[in-house]
Amino acid sequence: MSLKNRDEHNRWRSKTVAFRVSPEEDAQIERYVQLSGLTKQDYITRRLTHKDVVVQGNPRVFKALRNQLTEVLLELQRIESGSVVNDELLDLIEMIADILGGMKEEFE
Repeated sequence: MSLKNRDEHNRWRSKTVAFRVSPEEDAQIERYVQLSGLTKQDYITRRLTHKDVVVQGNPRVFKALRNQLTEVLLELQRIESGSVVNDELLDLIEMIADILGGMKEEFE
């Protein structure tokens, strides 16, 4: 039995949960997982059980933030030309702002 199949309370994770998502939903979930620094399993489990997703800054998270901010900038430049803002972009900007706001509080 490996430790990676146990949760933080040392409970054995023996059940599998699967569900279908659209390609757009999958991309959004992947972005959030990358920005959180957690595994997909831990991220989804925490979100579904209404636990806080606390982002721990590390090089992987900083790289994901940089990449996502680059995508946001490109999207905002596209919008500036008269296109419509989509809800997914607004959700992503809100999540990045929350992460950066939390990092700011840590350093103060």
